Amino acid sequence: MADTMGHSATATRNTRLVVGFCLLAIAPQIFEFIWSIGTIFGWGAGRGPATVVASHVTALLAGAPSAIFGSFGGGTKKVSSEVLLALIYSYPLFVVAILTLFMTIRSAQDYVGGVVLMALALFALWAGSDLQGMHGFSFGAGTAPRMFGGLLVALSAGIALTGLMTEGAALAHYSWRGPLFVMAAILFFALSIRSLGLVVTAFASFMIAATGSHETRWLEAAIVGACLTLGCAILFPYVLGLPMPMFPRFLIQ
Repeated sequence: MADTMGHSATATRNTRLVVGFCLLAIAPQIFEFIWSIGTIFGWGAGRGPATVVASHVTALLAGAPSAIFGSFGGGTKKVSSEVLLALIYSYPLFVVAILTLFMTIRSAQDYVGGVVLMALALFALWAGSDLQGMHGFSFGAGTAPRMFGGLLVALSAGIALTGLMTEGAALAHYSWRGPLFVMAAILFFALSIRSLGLVVTAFASFMIAATGSHETRWLEAAIVGACLTLGCAILFPYVLGLPMPMFPRFLIQ
């Protein structure tokens, strides 16, 4: 009975990891979809949400498999960025997620850390896939990123294998509140800087990031945010000479 309960607990933990790895495998697509929602309100430029969803779903379900089978036939057809993202980043992580379901993980921290590092390396390989490679003995712009990306893939795979072969610490509890609000602040700044201006956007972004801590003292946070906003208002347009809007668009118009 104890063995059965232990096996059930392991299966439950593995299922959670599988779900997490699957979400990690489509994290860039989710991020672009969230970013594209801002185009509806005039925040930033780019493709709309429907176009983003259609292109990535088509790439994952049809474009990438066609590219794989076409490569066996000797085809050299140029593939889109979405298909490359699926081939280089998403598919390998989906394979890892499926294999995780049947594995006994002895050190969850090592295993999960290795997979996350692998995801970063794969994303770097995709991001540099359109850069020029080596021509003979001359290095291109994409040579170093691919070399370091491949090395990081190998190292992260070794870390993940360590988590399967040696006993280690279980996966510790991780608080998502801090990183979540910091990422929300970054997204808010990127989407609002043109329409709301530097003054409003910088102060609001700082306050959003401050929400990520339970220990935030709001009066002190507001004072620090105001000082940082004043510093940014002096630094970017006057010291660095960057043409950034200072105030909301509706006030200027």
